[in-house]
Amino acid sequence: MSDIVNPVPAALSYGQGALDRASDRRQNAEWIRDLLHSRSSRFLPNWRYRHAVREHDEGPRAVIMEQPSAVDLLSESSLTIFLGLNESSAIFALDLEADDESELADRIEGQFLDLRRVGPSLAADEASVLAYARGMIYWHRHHGFCGRCGRPTTLEHGGHLRRCSSADCGKETFPRTDPAVIMLVEHVPEDDGPRRCLLGRGPKWPAGTFSTLAGFVEPGESLEQAVAREVLEEAGVAVDQITYRGSQPWPFPSSLMLGFRARSRATELRLDPDELADAGWFTAQELSAFGEWGDRDAQLKLPRRDSIARFLVDQWIAEQG
Repeated sequence: MSDIVNPVPAALSYGQGALDRASDRRQNAEWIRDLLHSRSSRFLPNWRYRHAVREHDEGPRAVIMEQPSAVDLLSESSLTIFLGLNESSAIFALDLEADDESELADRIEGQFLDLRRVGPSLAADEASVLAYARGMIYWHRHHGFCGRCGRPTTLEHGGHLRRCSSADCGKETFPRTDPAVIMLVEHVPEDDGPRRCLLGRGPKWPAGTFSTLAGFVEPGESLEQAVAREVLEEAGVAVDQITYRGSQPWPFPSSLMLGFRARSRATELRLDPDELADAGWFTAQELSAFGEWGDRDAQLKLPRRDSIARFLVDQWIAEQG
C-alpha cells in the first residue's frame, strides 16, 4: 500500500487501508476518465453487496482485476467508484447487476461472498478496501434521488458526490456514515475482588452470544453522552469515567463504531427487553472459557473476531492479567 500513516491498532479490522483517496484530484472528471482507461488501474468486482474472492492455498484473497481483463465488466457496471490510489495504481469498485451469479463468478474465476463471512480470513489491507467499497456502494444505492426535490441524482467526483439532476435544485450530497458508540462497561468492586465487565445479548442474536453494548449517536449529544445514555437505557446502569479506545468502520450497512471504556459503581441491571434479551457481569476468567462466535458447540460465545467489540473485550481481559 501507500506511505500514508495508519494510526488504527492492528487488531481492528476494516480500518487498515492505506489508499491515497486523492480528494484534491478526484473532482477532475478527465483525470478519472484517464484512470479508467489506464492499464495500471485495478478493479474490485461486487455483486449485490458481495465481493469477488478466490480461494488459494494460503486462504481467500480478494479478486483485484487488471484493467485489460476488466473492460467487459466495466461496461456492465451500474456504478464505478474511484476508491483511491495504491502507489501508482488507481483502485475502482464495480457494482455489477448481472442476473446470473454463476456465469459472473465463472468470468472472474472466483465467487461472490459476504464480507462478514470472509473478512476475518482476508489480509488486513484487502478486508479494509472491500469494506470501503461496500460502504460506498451502499450509500450510492440509497441516494439515487434528491432528498430535497425528489429528482434523480447523478454521480460526480469519481463517486464521492451525487448531484441533483434538476437545474433549479442542484443539491449536492456527499457520502455519509452513521456514528455509533460501542462500550465495554467495567465494575471495580470496593472489596478488591475481581473486576467484571458487562456484556449483553440482543433479542435476535443466537443463544449464548454476548457482546458489548452499543447504540447510535443522536443529534445534539456528544459521544460521551451517547455512551452514558445507551448504557442507562439498555441496562439501567449509570456510568462515568468514559474514555475513548479506538474506532472501526463497520459497513453493515454504514456505521463508524467509536469504542469506549466506561465504569459503573452499581451492578443491578434493569434490561430493556427491546434491546437486550440477556446481560450479565463477567470476570476475565469466566470470559476465557467462552467459545467463538458461530461455534455451535459452545454454550457461551464471544463477539466476532473482526469486530471492535471483540477488540474491547480482548483488551480488557489482557489488562486483568
